[in-house]
Amino acid sequence: MIDVRRFDSLGGADHGWLKARHHFSFANYYDPSRMGWGRLRVWNDDEIAARSGFPPHPHSDMEIITYVRTGAITHEDSMGNRGRTGAGDVQVMSAGTGVRHSEFNLEGETTTLFQIWIETDKPGAQPGWGQRAFPKADRTGKFTVLASGDPEGDDALGINADARVLGATLKAGESLTYDLAPGRRAYLVPAVGAVDVNGVTLNARDGAGIVDETAITITATADAELVMVDSR
Repeated sequence: MIDVRRFDSLGGADHGWLKARHHFSFANYYDPSRMGWGRLRVWNDDEIAARSGFPPHPHSDMEIITYVRTGAITHEDSMGNRGRTGAGDVQVMSAGTGVRHSEFNLEGETTTLFQIWIETDKPGAQPGWGQRAFPKADRTGKFTVLASGDPEGDDALGINADARVLGATLKAGESLTYDLAPGRRAYLVPAVGAVDVNGVTLNARDGAGIVDETAITITATADAELVMVDSR
């Protein structure tokens, strides 16, 4: 089954400095039919104006993954971490027992990103943060694991969840196939481009919840950049 969530059907908010679209219920957007996809709880599609951002605020017991599409985001937290994550790269934060952090676009251009929240498997764990560059050239025609509950096995950033966040780029006409294990769910979003997913068309920033499909075959109908979560 593939449950398509078209970009123009997503919830959203416009705060001036922040334009956000929500694939699932979040903040003032509530839809009881869109409360998440398995352990995946939040997928926000954010546009952050130049030299603006989120002031310090708290989180706990959530795995928060940020995939920067254009521009850059600068993170600072109560653990003493500070870092700048640029386009195509990823940062993760395990909120654990509690952490305060800020995220600012210090650039002279708009930053666009996906922020993804996955429910933790280890409530009360020590909080942590990390970032890593993932060159798009290294994921041409295949999925690369960006964040994982098995970071050593997957050579990825670590999160406290039985989940994988993956990225791929496809040229128009290229295909890839991903095997989805029984009991798993996938959520796929093309950051740019358009794809056919097991016969279903997805355009840029549409979302597709996928379950009970043993193999996911994705064919690009236009050059595409893909982000997907595989979780329970």
